[in-house]
Amino acid sequence: MVTFRCLLCAFALLPVLACADAGATFEREVIADFDEPWALAFLPDGRMLVTEKKGSLFVVSRDGARAGPVTGLPDVAYGGQGGLGDIALHPDFAENGLVYLSYVESGTGDTRGAAVVRGVLATEGRRPALRDVEVVWRQYPKVFGYGHYGHRLLFDDEGYLWISSGDRQKFTPAQDMQANLGKMLRLHDDGSVPADNPFVDYRSEEPLVDDVAVYGEIWSLGHRNPLGVALDAEGRLWEIEMGPAGGDELNLVKRGANYGYPVVSNGDHYDGRPMPDHDTRPGFEAPKAWWTPVISPGDLMIYRGDLFPGWRGDALAAGLSSQAIVRIRLGEDSAEEVARYPMGARIRSVVEGPEGELWVLEDERGSSQGRLLRLTPAER
Repeated sequence: MVTFRCLLCAFALLPVLACADAGATFEREVIADFDEPWALAFLPDGRMLVTEKKGSLFVVSRDGARAGPVTGLPDVAYGGQGGLGDIALHPDFAENGLVYLSYVESGTGDTRGAAVVRGVLATEGRRPALRDVEVVWRQYPKVFGYGHYGHRLLFDDEGYLWISSGDRQKFTPAQDMQANLGKMLRLHDDGSVPADNPFVDYRSEEPLVDDVAVYGEIWSLGHRNPLGVALDAEGRLWEIEMGPAGGDELNLVKRGANYGYPVVSNGDHYDGRPMPDHDTRPGFEAPKAWWTPVISPGDLMIYRGDLFPGWRGDALAAGLSSQAIVRIRLGEDSAEEVARYPMGARIRSVVEGPEGELWVLEDERGSSQGRLLRLTPAER
């Protein structure tokens, strides 16, 4: 397990960093440049859908040619960490053309919250469009501020829609069952609540709570800012989230589990106040791996391809402040960082392509240029 707790422990990473030079590991091809790209998804024909945080969606070919921006998208409240976010294709996209987008919408009195829409994507012609758009989910409640939306999307093998919902930098909503902030959520593809979710009967079990709330959506709670979700080969769900000052976490998501934030964390408050570590409260679910110093995870995938055969079954985390791709070996009930590949830029997203290659979106901040990169194994 990765249990870095002090700066001194960072020296243990030096051999990994020295031998895992990205230039020696990858052939790196720059495909295109974007304006604050956030997410990428592959269409069945091999083209990509790429979102930009300011509110644009493009259809992109593998050589970087783009069509769009796609019309018909909802109004996006851009600012801070908010804007247009993740994108996912319905499992039956080839038949129904449905695409799901997460984004930030404005509320009353300068409040904001994440939402998810779905619509039918029409890609013919020069101006692709999203049609029959409907909202299938909203963060509740909308709050002040510009951070910790989470809003990563994933369909599992049974067709359920998973949504990661951040705590919006408000701390306590992550433990509040009358809010869906700081939670992992499981829904049907139309946004309705599955009857076998763990808290559908919460009101009957807790008679003092309101009967108009979001209990049924919740699968797990006590999360901070979950920015990556992925399924392993056994169908288990993993999520990676930013900790506070230290304590980034990789969690194996379990039905009804409470991951402890903000009661416990392996990091501390930004103002220096300590937070109790996970090992002080064994009643909460502990992370399978954690990082101090942080890696600032922006996305997560689990590799299943053939181009990097030694990586099959490993998780890859996109590192923002760490400016790296972090490879993590997943065990039955454990996880451990095994390599770190410096990229020289903040990495927002990493996605496996149809042929097992890696497609990477850089963040656009500081020296990071918002490029789309294609990574293949370096010849040796």
